[in-house]
Amino acid sequence: MAAQTDRPLDQLEDFFPIMADKLGEEGLMQELCNGFQLLMDPALGLITFESLKRNAALMGLDGLGDDELRMMIREGDLSGDGALNEEEFCILMVRLSPELMDGPRRWLDDAFQQAFGFELGLDH
Repeated sequence: MAAQTDRPLDQLEDFFPIMADKLGEEGLMQELCNGFQLLMDPALGLITFESLKRNAALMGLDGLGDDELRMMIREGDLSGDGALNEEEFCILMVRLSPELMDGPRRWLDDAFQQAFGFELGLDH
């Protein structure tokens, strides 16, 4: 049963590089923004533990337990406010895909530069 709990993150890691290849920079960024919109608390404009838990099934993450969902929030929460803004969510999604990180990195930096005004610094 525990292996099934880990399955949704494995699927995300498997499909993210395929999405990146098929959608290109702009398409991938748009899909990440769409994912953020699905998971966020509309009143706060942030992904909170509660909104992630409530909406996880929409992203195929319904097999994750509370601890794993909290870990995702902690992993991506760069500001320390206990929630994810759109920028933090996009960075987290990229970080969760090691296969994507092994491939071309410059276009990711360019996409983040265009979308958010900063680079991820992946070319080193």
